[in-house]
Amino acid sequence: MTGTLYGIGLGPGDPELLTLKAHRLITNASTIAYPSAIDTPSFARSIAKDYIREGLREIPMPMPMKTDRFPAIEVYERAAKEIAEVLQTGEDVHVLCEGDPFLYGSFMYLYERLVDRFPCEIVPGVSSIMACGAALGRPTASRNDVLTVIPGPLENERIKDLLNASEATVIMKVGRHLPRLKALLKEIGLSESAGYVERASLPEMKVLPLSAVEDAKAPYFSMILIYRGSEAWSLPQQFLS
Repeated sequence: MTGTLYGIGLGPGDPELLTLKAHRLITNASTIAYPSAIDTPSFARSIAKDYIREGLREIPMPMPMKTDRFPAIEVYERAAKEIAEVLQTGEDVHVLCEGDPFLYGSFMYLYERLVDRFPCEIVPGVSSIMACGAALGRPTASRNDVLTVIPGPLENERIKDLLNASEATVIMKVGRHLPRLKALLKEIGLSESAGYVERASLPEMKVLPLSAVEDAKAPYFSMILIYRGSEAWSLPQQFLS
C-alpha cells in the first residue's frame, strides 16, 4: 500500500475561505508540501499556518520567479522525487495550493509526474476569480454571458480578439503588464467598465476602478474584471465617487 497524494486548494488567501474538507485534511496531515518563491516565505503555507500541526514533515518547493520554464521544471522533478519517496512508505502527502489546484496551479505539474504511480485526490478551492468578483461587488456574469479568463501576458491582439468574443472577462496575472493592459482597454473603450482588485480577501486588499489605478505595476495576485454584457451592471458607486 502506498500513500495518497492530495492537492488541497486553499482559496485566495483568507484562511476562513478554506473548505471544511481542506481544513480536515490539513489538521490531520503528517506531511505537507508547498510552493514558495526563493528567499520568500510561502504564501500557501501562511494561509494554512494556524491549522498545521507542530513537528510534521514539510517539503518546501522553492520556485524561481522567471518566465523560463526550465528552472521550474527542475523544481517539479526534484519535489516529485521527494514526495514519491514519502508516498512509497505508505504515508500521505498533502500539497498546499493557493487558490484551486487545477486553475493555473503549480500542483498540476506534480500531479502529472505522480498520478500514474500513486492514488491522487484533488480538493478544489475557492477561486480567486470568485473572490475578486465578490470584493468588487458587481456580478461577474449571468444568464448566457460568455465568461472568458485571459492571462495578462498574452499579446494585445489576442486579448482584443478574446474581449470581442465575450460579455464578461477576467484578466489574471496582471503584474508588470498593468500599464499595457490599461492602455489597451482604454483604446478599445472598456476602461470605464473595468474594475481592479489586488490581494483579494486579504487585509491589504485594494479595490478600485481600473482608471483610478496609478501604479506602474501590480502584484502577481491582482485581476482586472470587465463587464460588457446585456445587463445594466456598473461598478459600485463607492468606487466611482
